[in-house]
Parts: sequence; structure tokens; C-alpha cells
Amino acid sequence: MSSDQVKLPHAGSGIFTAGFERLKSGINFNNFATLMVVAVVMGAGTGLITVVFVKAIAWITYFSFVEGLPQILAPLGAGWIILVPVIGSLITGPMIAYWAIEAKGHGVPEVMQAIIMRRGRIRPRVAVVKSVASAICIGTGGSAGREGPIVQVGAALGSTAAQLLRLGPQRTITLVACGAAAGIAATFNAPIAGVIFAMEVILGEFTTHYFGMVVIAAVAASIVSREFLGDFPAFAIPSYSLVSAWELPLYALLGVLAALVGWGFVKILYYVEDRFDGWRFPDAFKPAIGGIGVGLIGLFYPQALGAGLITIEKGLNGSLEWNLLLMLIFAKLLATTFTLGSGNSGGIFSPSLYMGAMLGGAFGSIVHFLFPTVTATSGAYALVGMASVFAAAAHAPLTAFLIVFEMSGDYRMILPLMVTVGLSTLLSQTISPYSIYTLKLAKKGIPLERDRDVDVMKGITVGEAMTQKPDVVQAEMNLSQLSDAFVKTRHHGFPVIDKDEQLLGVVTIQDLAKAREQMLDQSPTVADITHQEIVVAYPGDPLSKALRYMSDRGFGRIPVVDPQHPKRLVGLLRRVDVVRAYRRAILRKMENQYKTEHLRLGRLTETEIHEFTLASNMAAVGQRIMDLDLPPQTLIASIQRNNQIIIAHGQTRLQPDDRVVVITRQGTAETVRQVIVGRG
Repeated sequence: MSSDQVKLPHAGSGIFTAGFERLKSGINFNNFATLMVVAVVMGAGTGLITVVFVKAIAWITYFSFVEGLPQILAPLGAGWIILVPVIGSLITGPMIAYWAIEAKGHGVPEVMQAIIMRRGRIRPRVAVVKSVASAICIGTGGSAGREGPIVQVGAALGSTAAQLLRLGPQRTITLVACGAAAGIAATFNAPIAGVIFAMEVILGEFTTHYFGMVVIAAVAASIVSREFLGDFPAFAIPSYSLVSAWELPLYALLGVLAALVGWGFVKILYYVEDRFDGWRFPDAFKPAIGGIGVGLIGLFYPQALGAGLITIEKGLNGSLEWNLLLMLIFAKLLATTFTLGSGNSGGIFSPSLYMGAMLGGAFGSIVHFLFPTVTATSGAYALVGMASVFAAAAHAPLTAFLIVFEMSGDYRMILPLMVTVGLSTLLSQTISPYSIYTLKLAKKGIPLERDRDVDVMKGITVGEAMTQKPDVVQAEMNLSQLSDAFVKTRHHGFPVIDKDEQLLGVVTIQDLAKAREQMLDQSPTVADITHQEIVVAYPGDPLSKALRYMSDRGFGRIPVVDPQHPKRLVGLLRRVDVVRAYRRAILRKMENQYKTEHLRLGRLTETEIHEFTLASNMAAVGQRIMDLDLPPQTLIASIQRNNQIIIAHGQTRLQPDDRVVVITRQGTAETVRQVIVGRG
């Protein structure tokens, strides 16, 4: 909020003038109607982006596999299909590596990380790179879903809008959730599932604080999507129902199998991703290597390429043989891990549904062959398996229920779904506490507890806390020069750099003392006594992770390096930096609590609470409070001056840089502003 402008409608002004002034000075986001308008615009905007995204995938797919690349690559014979994912990856890899590294992978963990670590702030360019890269990846055969990209794009759109409108952290996170819900709603024509996904997965909590705006955004996105893409379920399938109670134990067994497949998918995906991340090879070209693997799989099982929605529908209709269904489970799993594990862009929602449908279809074919009179056809089991594998991988049973209901338009399979989804989720959570979304955050040391305010340090990164441009020493310095540096700076340790400005290690004052005792007859340099096997941190790491390193190993300082250039020093994290960061975090938390209490008080008493930071040219500066011509029933509640709170009274004279809190009746905002700030 701007400190010298009131964020409320101007009393007596027309609706158009008021609307313009709100946008200009900061909208009154406590106003219900304004919040709903923002939610509608967010949802509709995400819906339009989804329409363009879906049509772009369709066009690129047609060019890649129907008319375009097949003719160009025809001289290669049947092997042309191997090159299509590689060509796409050669385009998307550099885009992601050089323009927006956040676009790498399946998108949802990056949104969750932005909420936890950056209070919902996402770079605007992420939306552009993610949507373009994902459309190219999926359209050229990359085995990935379109929902993850749209969730990230919608979230980035919400975050960008919040930053442009200068919103606080709570409103920013709400708009991020709105964008995520709108993305699911528009992609799958499933507004209810979109809302639950945003609450269950993105936010990790169900609360009325977010619910209204998220629902409105999802509905708006769904309306736009239906207008352009059609108002019908994502899959056209027959109606299925529970044939007999004897099926329930079979569905329970399917739930066990789904838990194993979901858990296996998570483990294999992150195993491949870790191998690619640890491989010393240019990040821009790693997706192309993964594309070779995808192409080889596509040569034998072309059904595993792309999002696979047509193959899912065939499985739901029972038109695929059980042996092919089994092979497609493994083909899709490998193709997806090669696609996303190598650093390409796409989602895991559709691949999870795909593997679940294939698993359920194969299982259903077998049990229907064995017990034809008491079991449904394979399509019913494919429908239930689809939800169960996703629930097992994502630990999101409510979203799994609803996405299947809305995508199929059939609510008669509720009992089998409850048994299978509930059991698969329970088993997968027992096997591993992390889902396919949260495991990536856990690997980065990002806190996953739902009560994220317990530790005020959890939202701070190393980059925020570190000392930039720290004092360093050269590797070729002699020990006398090093001693002088310790005396001059009073530091207890230095990063050591070589003649090429590359980080060599760390040297401490204890190392100097030990060297003087042991090397009396030698002429060592700093390089000779430097610890070169060191732990480093990255600017984007959570401060809590670096603090654990320091505590566990007794370090007083950790060099901070560029993740793209691990030998380039960008800062130094010391214990004193951690203490300063803790103080800042405490102040930030107190300020957020202060603002929250103000908002709550305003709602309860039908008053408005405004805050001004006084500049020397403002009308109220130099005046006593009793001399200010404030509206009736207006109170100057407090004045913060030089980090102290002053209880205001009539004789108190206002000074520059005072932070003044004013409580007044609703509708008097403009009058108060003119008295404090001045006219004009």
C-alpha cells in the first residue's frame, strides 16, 4: 500500500472516476464487489490462455505427426518418429534454461514453492515460457500433461496481477490460488475439481478465507473454456455402475495396485531427474537427450506420446486389449520420466490418469474374464483406476474423486471410487509421506508443514540474508598478508578465490594459527591452508536449510555460489547474517499481524483504518493534532516515530517520517486524505 494514499473510494465521486482512482492508487481489496471482479477477470484471463494453449498443442501435434514433419523426415523411414521429440526439445531446452528455469518440470511444485518461499511472487515471464515450451513439448510427442503448465501459467497470471496492483502477501497468494483453480477448471472443463485442487494441493488447507474468490475464478474460466472448446465432458464414455457387492474386494485390490504404480511413478521420475541434474552436460540440451528416449518408446508404442487423452478414452471405452494396456503402463511411465526428468516442460496430471486408466483397464479385463457375471466391463475399472493412481501419486483424494466425476459426467461409481481412491491414498502415504508435488520441495529443504507461520525463518532465502560482495582473500597471498587481513577486518574466516576469480575454498583464523605452528620452516600461501572440500549454498535455498548445515557441521560461514556457475562466488552467509534475517522476519510477521488486526477491526466496527507515512511537504506536518480539521468520529490511534510508538493526544505535533494510523467512519477517506496529505 502506498503510504500517502488511502486505498478506498473517494466520497461523492462517480463510479468511473472512483474506479480509475482505485486502480491508480491501489484498489480497496476489502470491498467484496472489487474482490469478485478481480476473481472474474483472473478466471476469464486464464480461461482464454487455456483455449489458446489447447489449440496450439493441437496445431503443433498436427504439424508434427500428420502433415509437416512426417513429409520432411520421410527419407528416414519409420525412424522419423524418433526425431520429432528431439526437434521439439532442441527448441524448448534453451527456452527454459536461458529465459525461465522455473518452467522446467511439471509446474505445480514451483507454484507451491512460490507460495511458501516468496509469498506468491512469480516472475511474469514464467507464464510465457511455460505455456510456449509446454505446447511445443506436448505437441512434438513429449509425454506430459497440459494441466501442470496451465496451473503454473494461471498462478503466474494471478501473481503478476497482484504485483501490478501492489497487493499484500495474503491477497497475492489468493490470486495465485485463483489462477491455479482456473487452470484446472478450463483445461478439463471441471470447475469443482479446480477449486478443490487449489485448496487441497496448492494451498494445503480448506478455509473460507480463499474459497469465495477461488470458486468465482474457476467458474469464470470454465465458462470461457466451454464457449470456445465446447460444453461436454473431457471423455465420451458409457455409463458404468457397480454390478454387485462382490466387486468391492476387487476394487480394493485395484487400490493396492494403484498405490504401487503411483509410488513407483514418483520414485522413478525423481530418480531420472536426479540423474539428469547431476550430469555435467549443458542444461539447454538435456531435454533433447530425454527426447531420444521418448522417440524410441514412441517408435514401438506411439500411444505413449503426447498427453494421451485419446488413448485414455479408448481405455475407458474398453476398446484396448489387456496385454497392450499392460505394456502402455510401462511405456507411459518411461516416456514421462524421460520427458520431465530431463528438464522438459509439462504436467503429471494426464500421465497419472493415463497410467491409472491402463492399469484399471488391464485389471478389469482380467477380472471380467474370470468373473463375468458379477463384474463390470474393463472400462469401469479403467475409470476407477484413473482416479486411484493420480490420488496415490499426488496424495489428493478429493481432487481425484471430483476430476473423474466431472471429466466423465458419471456419478454412479461413487462406492468403487471411495474404496479404491481411499485405499490407494492411504497406502501411498504410508509408503512415503511425500507426494509427486511435495517431494521436489522436500529435496530442496523447503518446509512442507501446513502451519507455515510456526517458524518465521521459513519464508526467507539465503539470497535475502547473505552478505553480498563479501571480503575475500587471494589464494596466492602469503600468511603475513592473511594475518593483516584478519586484523584489519576482524573477520574470523574468508572465502578464498584464485587468480581467475573462482572460489577455491574457505580459510579461518584457526587455520592460520595452526599453520604458523606446523610450517615454521616453510613459506606457505593461503592456498596451502585452505579448506577446499566445502559446503556451499545457493541464493534460492531456504535459509533454514543453510542454517542446518551450519549447525550440524559447526560452520560459522558458508559461501554462496551461482547455481549455474558453482565456482562463482555471489555472497557469504555468516551467523550474524542469520541473526539479522531473523530480526527482519520477526518485524515482517509483526507487520502482517498488525495489518490483519486492522482489517478485522474495520470489518467488526464498520470503520476504516488508514496509514500514512508523513513527508515534509504534507499538510499535517508541523501541526498539532487538535488543530487538524478531521471529520467527526475520527481518531489518530498511534504514531510511530524513530521506531517507537507514541500515544497521540491533542498537543502532539506531527513530524516528517511519522507513521500515522487513523481510524474514521466509512466514506470519509478522501476528507482524511486531504487533511493529512493536502489537496491536489
